[in-house]
Amino acid sequence: MREPTDKWENYLVMAGKPDNVLLIAFNNEALKPLTGKTLAEVSKLRGKSPEETAIDLVIEDHSRVGTVYFLMSEDNVKLGLSQPWVALGSDEGSYEPAGAFLKFQPHPRAYGTFARFLGKYVRDEHVASLADAVRRLSALPAHNLKLRDRGELKAGNFADIVIFDPATIADHATFDRPQQFATGVRDVFVNGTQVLKDGEHTGATPGQVVRGPGWTGWK
Repeated sequence: MREPTDKWENYLVMAGKPDNVLLIAFNNEALKPLTGKTLAEVSKLRGKSPEETAIDLVIEDHSRVGTVYFLMSEDNVKLGLSQPWVALGSDEGSYEPAGAFLKFQPHPRAYGTFARFLGKYVRDEHVASLADAVRRLSALPAHNLKLRDRGELKAGNFADIVIFDPATIADHATFDRPQQFATGVRDVFVNGTQVLKDGEHTGATPGQVVRGPGWTGWK
C-alpha cells in the first residue's frame, strides 16, 4: 500500500497523503459517524497508521468502504471537456436529500454534474460552445449507446426536454455538503410529460426502461 508502482492501481499513493482520501459511505451503522472524515482524521482518532486503519475499516464494514480520492488534474479535466468527441455522463446515483440517503455522503456529481459542465466549464471557462455542450449531453451519448429515438428534438422521437437558463445554471453540491440541488433548470419533460415545472417537481413519473442494441425484443 506504500509502494509506488505501475503494476497495480495504488490510490493511496496516487492521492499523495491520507488527508486526500475522504470516507463517504459505510454499511455498518457503527461506522456511519465517520462519514465525511478523511482517512488521516480517522487514523489519528484510532492511533493507527492510515494503511492499518483502511484495512480495519473494510473488515469492520464487511464491505467496500465508499471513498473519494483527490488526485485529478484540473488542467486535464479542462482538456478532456474541450474535446468535441467527449460525451458527458455521471456514474453516481440519483438521490433525494432525505431519509436513508442522508446516511452517507454521495460524490457531489450526484447533484451537480451537468450543471457544473454547463455553468463552470462552458459559460465561465469557455471550454466548449453552448451548442456543442448540449450535443455532447444529449445526441452524442444517445448515438454512442445506440439508443433509438432519443437524444435529438425531431419528429417521432421521445420528447425528453430540459429547459435551462445558460446565464444562471450552476451546481452547489460540495464534498462537505453534497446533497444540494443545482439551480438554473426551469422545466423538464420526460417522454413528453412534464416532471419539473418552474423548478418544482410535478409528481409525474413517466420514466421507462431505455434499451440498447443488445435488447432482443425489438419489433
